[in-house]
Amino acid sequence: MTRSSLLQRLPLLAAAALAACTTVGPDYHLPDNAALQRPTAKAAFAQASGPAADAAPLPDGWWRLYRSAELDALVEQALAANTSLRVATAHLRRAASLVTAVDAERLPHAGVKAGVKRARESGEAFLLPEQLPVMNEGELVVGASYQLDLWGQLKRGEEAAEANLQAVEAARDLARISVVSQVVQAYLQVCHAQTQQHAAMGALALRERSLALAERQEAEGRATRADVLQAQGLVETQRAALPHFDAEREAGLYRLAYLLGRTPQELAPEQVACAAPPELAQAIPAGDGATLLKRRPDVRQAERELAVATAHIGVATAELYPSISFGASLGVLGLAGHLGEPATQTFSLGPLLSWRIPDAGSRARVRMAEADQQAALARFDGVVLQALAEVESALSRYRHDLERLSALRQARAKAAAVAQDQQRYVEAGRRPLTTALESRQTLAAADVALTAEGAEIARDQVQVFLALGGGWESGDTAQPPDAQPR
Repeated sequence: MTRSSLLQRLPLLAAAALAACTTVGPDYHLPDNAALQRPTAKAAFAQASGPAADAAPLPDGWWRLYRSAELDALVEQALAANTSLRVATAHLRRAASLVTAVDAERLPHAGVKAGVKRARESGEAFLLPEQLPVMNEGELVVGASYQLDLWGQLKRGEEAAEANLQAVEAARDLARISVVSQVVQAYLQVCHAQTQQHAAMGALALRERSLALAERQEAEGRATRADVLQAQGLVETQRAALPHFDAEREAGLYRLAYLLGRTPQELAPEQVACAAPPELAQAIPAGDGATLLKRRPDVRQAERELAVATAHIGVATAELYPSISFGASLGVLGLAGHLGEPATQTFSLGPLLSWRIPDAGSRARVRMAEADQQAALARFDGVVLQALAEVESALSRYRHDLERLSALRQARAKAAAVAQDQQRYVEAGRRPLTTALESRQTLAAADVALTAEGAEIARDQVQVFLALGGGWESGDTAQPPDAQPR
């Protein structure tokens, strides 16, 4: 066959090879038996009722429901400077570069080889009995090759890389959720620590007044030393609670500094004023199971990892079959002084077939990939079930703590009414001063319990929002869990 006829036949040969192309391995789709496909997984939440939560959709910036400009500013600063988000963004750039690198495998690859050397070639290599002289040799070759994706190995690799990119996007979104919830939690911690400290200081002031009264009555002979010691013990017990609130407030400030990408010294206490803890003025909009599972990044991440594992089955299966690549090269090879002359010109053009005959190890790698897919499906189901359980548990805790808060408010109102009545009796001379002090101490204790429960309610709210998985929507989004790969 002449060179011209070979060149004429190459397009036909290439077309025949491309026509024979197929894609081995399973095409990805969400399994029908996946936990996410169950109707109960997409239903309304059992605990999303009453004053705690409802089925309204969760807004993108859920922290704005607290209507605190100071909190909004802190969240925005954290999203711009947090170190964990910087790490997640770098991982995302790496995954995007990997997609580009994998896509480039479909393109032709070219290379250049050049060299000059002084050497003595073997005479027998050229079927000559005598020794060849030392000579200067040169080489310049330009080559190109293109691999035919006969079995879809490159296609499956692209699917895996693209799904991995989407999984890393979801991981970045998950980091955003964590940062936002931690900022809100730390801010509320600072606010409630200050409120609890004020309530405790009010209770301490009443204890000190009772101590002063006991000391005065002891001097008048109307109280014993034991009464004074008892009053002193109550004062010290109340005073012992104050350092805890200082520690809580300072820990919240230091946590905020870290989340904002600052050192503790770079966030002065006066920069977080928080005159009063912000409160939600509505039920938490929880949506339903269907919107939750599309929104939560950990669910999307697990689903994309399942797609990656499915694509890897095709990659491993394609290795059982031969691969064909087309190559071409053109150059000169010979004595350095003769390079370029007709005698030194060389070229090559044609296909190259390579095949590692399948053995037990090759088939074992396919089974390993299939086992990885089964494990990825199990992990995906686990993430879905855990997400639903976390939301229901957080809503349940929040609902019951709201009931407790309501009872404490009623108790506080009754204690306030009793203290007011006792004060009127004392002013009218119908009750001793100790009676009024005791009722006011009961009221102070109710205030302390109420502020403590308020702090618990704030923690519950953040846990609900964290379980609902909001807070990443201002960034780039990936596909929902039931979407096909791009």
